Amino acid sequence: MSETAAVLAFAVDLFADMGRVEARRMFGGAGLYAGGVMFGLIDDDVIFLKVDETLRADLAAVGSRSWIYTERKGPKAGIPQETSYWSLPESALDDPDEACAWGLRSLAVAQAIKAAKPVRRGRPERGAPRA
Repeated sequence: MSETAAVLAFAVDLFADMGRVEARRMFGGAGLYAGGVMFGLIDDDVIFLKVDETLRADLAAVGSRSWIYTERKGPKAGIPQETSYWSLPESALDDPDEACAWGLRSLAVAQAIKAAKPVRRGRPERGAPRA
């Protein structure tokens, strides 16, 4: 479902104390970015945060839920899949300080995951010797 400009603006404003946060539309929802790293997403007007095992457990303890994705095509079509994104707690929607505390934890998770990924190398130039 396509997110409205008002929902995106609300999310950006909610996380304003984290520094520059951007909402970028993608696949019918939106990604939340800080420092070029996607730390959250918005789907069906719900804000979800990137988690690791520790953050997942903490969010579950306060009643958050996982973002469930169901592919429309391909071998996993119609099969609901739990993702590594969990909803921002309801209490944080009215409390920017709480929202930013959760958001900063999520951003740290996203940054750690990004840092752990191997660096992708581009294709070698035509005629360049291969290693």
